[in-house]
Amino acid sequence: MKIALPSRNNLIDDHFGHCEYFTVFTIDSKDKTIIAQEVVESPAGCGCKSNIAQILSELGVKIMLAGNMGQGAINVLNRSGIEVLRGCTGEVKEVALKWLAGSLKDSGELCQSHGHVCHG
Repeated sequence: MKIALPSRNNLIDDHFGHCEYFTVFTIDSKDKTIIAQEVVESPAGCGCKSNIAQILSELGVKIMLAGNMGQGAINVLNRSGIEVLRGCTGEVKEVALKWLAGSLKDSGELCQSHGHVCHG
């Protein structure tokens, strides 16, 4: 299984649609360990209007551990088979390890600061 984290300078980017790149971890589900890491560059216009959900889905990503994002982005990711967990902060590998330990929960908060609204 793979998980993706919107990243900037090896930290969770607070705004999914503006992240510098995505850190993708391959997880051994049985042992609950990280077995590989890769970087996926953000496409131009990253967010609910880009093709990032499709790109990540094709790579096998099933979970997005994010800082925050709007409902449109959540909808697009969900339609691509990617579950979203919001409210994550900190260094990307630490966040992934917290998720593996079962200590992260979705914040339930939506980003409302867009100059536009995506209804994806």
